[in-house]
Amino acid sequence: MPPAAAETVLDEVEGEEDASPGPRAGAPARGARAAGAAALLTAVLFCLATALSRSHPFGPVTRNIVDLGQQYLPYHAYWRSFLLGETHGDAFLNWNSGFGSNFLGDIGTYLSSPVDLLVVLFPADRIELALYVVTAVKITAAGAAMAALLLRLRPGPWPVAALLGTAYALSGWTFNFGSTVPMWLDGLVAFPLLCLVGEWARTARRPVLGPLVVALAWTANFYTAYMATLGAAVVLAVRLLTAEETATLRQRLAGALRATRGVLIGVGLAAPLVVVVFLGTKTADPTPEVTFAPAAWTDVLARFLPATASTSSPALFIGTPALLLALTLPFNRAVAPRVRAALTAAVVLVALSLQWEPTHLLWHAGASPNGVPYRQAFVLCGLLLVAAWFSVAGGVPRPAALLAGGALLGALAWAARGSADIDRWTFPAFGAAVLLALVAALLALAAARENLTGAVRALPLLAAVLLVAAQAGEAAVTGKRIEERQRDKVAWSPRTGPWHEAAAREAARADAWPRHRTDPGEVPGGNDPLLVGGQGAEYYSSLTSEVTSRTLISLGFGSYAKGRHPVTLDNPVTDALFSVGTRIRSRPAEPVRKDAPPRAAVTATTVPVPPLVTVRPSPRPAGPRGDSAFARQERLLGASVYELPAPRRTGDTLTARCPAGSHVWFWAPEYRGTAALDGGEPVRFDGKPPAVSAAMGTLGTVPDSGEVRIALDPEGRARLPRQPVGCLVRARLDSAVDRLTATGATRVRTTGHTVTAELPPGSTGVAVLAVPRISGWRCAAGDADLRPARAYEGLVAVPLDGRTDTVHCSFRPPGVKLGGAVGAAALLALVATGLLHRGRARGRIRGRTHG
Repeated sequence: MPPAAAETVLDEVEGEEDASPGPRAGAPARGARAAGAAALLTAVLFCLATALSRSHPFGPVTRNIVDLGQQYLPYHAYWRSFLLGETHGDAFLNWNSGFGSNFLGDIGTYLSSPVDLLVVLFPADRIELALYVVTAVKITAAGAAMAALLLRLRPGPWPVAALLGTAYALSGWTFNFGSTVPMWLDGLVAFPLLCLVGEWARTARRPVLGPLVVALAWTANFYTAYMATLGAAVVLAVRLLTAEETATLRQRLAGALRATRGVLIGVGLAAPLVVVVFLGTKTADPTPEVTFAPAAWTDVLARFLPATASTSSPALFIGTPALLLALTLPFNRAVAPRVRAALTAAVVLVALSLQWEPTHLLWHAGASPNGVPYRQAFVLCGLLLVAAWFSVAGGVPRPAALLAGGALLGALAWAARGSADIDRWTFPAFGAAVLLALVAALLALAAARENLTGAVRALPLLAAVLLVAAQAGEAAVTGKRIEERQRDKVAWSPRTGPWHEAAAREAARADAWPRHRTDPGEVPGGNDPLLVGGQGAEYYSSLTSEVTSRTLISLGFGSYAKGRHPVTLDNPVTDALFSVGTRIRSRPAEPVRKDAPPRAAVTATTVPVPPLVTVRPSPRPAGPRGDSAFARQERLLGASVYELPAPRRTGDTLTARCPAGSHVWFWAPEYRGTAALDGGEPVRFDGKPPAVSAAMGTLGTVPDSGEVRIALDPEGRARLPRQPVGCLVRARLDSAVDRLTATGATRVRTTGHTVTAELPPGSTGVAVLAVPRISGWRCAAGDADLRPARAYEGLVAVPLDGRTDTVHCSFRPPGVKLGGAVGAAALLALVATGLLHRGRARGRIRGRTHG
């Protein structure tokens, strides 16, 4: 047989393998039309919901609620700068945040979706628009993927598949959670794609493409991809038990094994990122343990209805028409009994699994999450839409099934009526959708009769229009109301604008890295160095190292998010410790509002500070008094710069004596209220353990009398440490800075993840790099081999012996080597799988040829 002919036959055989049994003529075209229509309708409705809520970019009001403004927006701003080569760090290390943080872990947590690359197409001052587009594209892709999957599972009318795909993409989960946590949306896209991979495995198709899809899903966001994988396994189990192509036990086992192989290879290919993130969570600042408490069933049922919002119950709205179709499945005799039984059981069991602690922990990989406890609810939304599709794909359910499904729907709404999650828009929207869906069903049933006249032939089109109106109207109303309710009930950040732009200009103008750091100070939102530049302490990540948070908090820095969000501290001692030579300060020009970008007067001040690498004696000198933040600062500085009085407390007044002209600092991390030096303005402190640790703050200058009198105005009980007051003597600090500068590095060079410092000849003791000693730092003096770095009061340290005048440090995220090895092994397995598949195909060709 000529080679060209053999290749032609091989293509034909592979094409036959790609075609699933049964009449599927024109299936790819129908799938493409359904996916395109779902994408268009999803995009229009998502933008409409945003516009109806008057949110940016279709209105003046901010969308930056909670972590969207404090984490995801700044990360995407930094991602844009990183991709364009505008940052000091590289893929391993972020020099901007937390005085040096593991960036590869943050990439794998927040930024590894291919859609996130779109940020480079937008200018720096349009990063909010860029993030909105990223969000909309992910939601749109989810709708398209679900529509395509439905037609792959069972032939049917592509417009209905498109409508159900849109219902999946614009579920209550999307509006309530996904649209404000953009990386979770990758799981929304992954679920239908992984179900499609299961179909390929079940029918022995696409053995190479399947693992690649799994790898893409797990790379984009492994957290929700894990949930999507569990959901796809449920769908695959239903298909293995019910599909005609897998009628025997051997066929079912073979399909399950192929799916397992594909998932293992795909996850292995994603290991270079997944392992880094996994190990990063092991060293992250731990959040308090959460005990799962299931939501009341009244609230669970309410979340199937439109315009409901809550973070403590599962968001299950998929649209009343789609829900009605799903509820008809158990009663639809046009669907095979085993399909009805298996799909119904799957939906019920998954719904129950949301409420049982062991399965709750299974869905969340063994750890009950802080915040939203029902992050996996998108999987149940997808299963409901698969059930709806199987009920309607063969035609409109018969009246008996519609009546039974309608009765269930009515009972659900009646049982949910007392839930606190119900909104004033819920039942009006629900009622309108039910009415439109009922009329659409009656028109469709009438159109199904024989001997239609010309006028009656328009009924299917009218039915489709009413069904789209019902589904689309509910989705738009739900999106509008959820966004409005979220803005009213949770923390928010203003839109980016003149304040951020002014701070970014000052940070760029003053940047002197690595000679010293530039701290951008406080701008609205948080994660300031990611958003406006500079190299500060501010850092908010799920992977914030425990070393970073504990070191900074112990030195008097404040924090939010139970320690995972350390914030800047405008204190001259800590500025000296971390080589912050330029500090940017902002003064708002007007109150910060939801409906306008804020403005502020921004200034930059530069002062002498020690270099990034300093030399300390070894053994360390005896530590100063106590264990307060003042004492820890002095211990790290190597000098006593504070007077530490023992204040007397009388009621809500503290009195003490300090040197005249010194600066009074107040430190009480658990204190909530104000403190004021006698005659001075009150200073606000917001301690609220364990979520918030208040930063130390300056109260003013000690008068000539040396008497310090501090008036406290606490909110509740005033919880103070044993040593809440320190009086900074500036002359002592200046001397300490001069000494550290004289003995410190004469030159510091940095690359993306390395630091090299030249020291005065004969330096002995310990070289200290002003970076928290997080896992991954390796250092050496002179030409020695790199070894895991030592720690000096929480910072990176390198022992010196007086025989070398250079030190070199490099950061490698934990898990890079292990993840790379697993990824390489998975790649080899993928290649072997592809070759084996091709060999089997050629064997079938030879068999046909000789036959």
